[in-house]
Amino acid sequence: MPPHRRPPTGLDGAGLLVVDKPAGMTSHDVVARCRKLLGTRKIGHAGTLDPMATGVLVLGVERATKMLGLLSLTTKAYTATVRLGQSFDTDDAEGELLEAPGATAVDPAALAAAVAALTGDIQQVPASVSALKVDGQRAHVRVRAGEQLDLPARPVTVSRFDVVAQRVVEVDGLAVLDLDVEVDCTSGTYVRALARDLGAALGTGGHLTVLRRTRVGPFTLDHASTLEQLADDPRVSLDADEAALTAFGRREIDLEEAVVVSHGRWLEPRGVVGVHAAVGPDGRVVALLEESGGRARTVMVVRPSTLGPAPDLPPGPVQVPDTGQP
Repeated sequence: MPPHRRPPTGLDGAGLLVVDKPAGMTSHDVVARCRKLLGTRKIGHAGTLDPMATGVLVLGVERATKMLGLLSLTTKAYTATVRLGQSFDTDDAEGELLEAPGATAVDPAALAAAVAALTGDIQQVPASVSALKVDGQRAHVRVRAGEQLDLPARPVTVSRFDVVAQRVVEVDGLAVLDLDVEVDCTSGTYVRALARDLGAALGTGGHLTVLRRTRVGPFTLDHASTLEQLADDPRVSLDADEAALTAFGRREIDLEEAVVVSHGRWLEPRGVVGVHAAVGPDGRVVALLEESGGRARTVMVVRPSTLGPAPDLPPGPVQVPDTGQP
């Protein structure tokens, strides 16, 4: 007799791909490139990075694309370079120059005060070339078409804004002051706007010349691969189990509960807050759950019954326990 083979799980090649995005590419460019490298059309991204920015971009591959909308990616970290002495209409060097008074030094007390004023819970006017929609169209599209937009301020949180180095450089014969900074913030915070507002507070003008995202939620550059590395070894950074256990809390479930949630049914709640992974006796994730209305409901079935029995189930028909659920 031929050896028994387990049914396919539908999770081959599925997981999260953390890319170290290069400068000059849009997030959509990166997705298109990764589709070719991994040989699949089923890739999506969680959030975007500007073409000038580099660093952590989280993609979902195959079945793990369903995880993207559940990920808590509300905290982000960046390293950046703020240039004092010039200001641009886009708050970065890719726009039109507005003023160039130059700068070779700033008073340390004034710098500290300006940075402190931009730290914590603040109201921030987004960068004019942001991806925010205004009357159904992206702000950056309208601005680059010549429109003048007055975007309203929004609440954001900057939990860390540290100046770690500074140096004088010359740009087209003009002496300017570059500040290397590190920023931890919430989603929706524009580091370009921090550069603009810092320069305004110091009276020098300011804009962003370098932006690198080092962390999104729990995913860091340690998880990331460059496109060159992916070309040599095209695979996800974390498979479906690793992704779920990195991004979410966990709940241990027994074999009977694993069968229940593999059919998309709910369990009794245990007081777990937020989306969490239901982990079966074999250590694999069966589903993602979220408690509400007195139930622990499945928000994503990672290993549905239609993909075959879980690895720790015996062969043969699976009997679904009668839980009284429809």
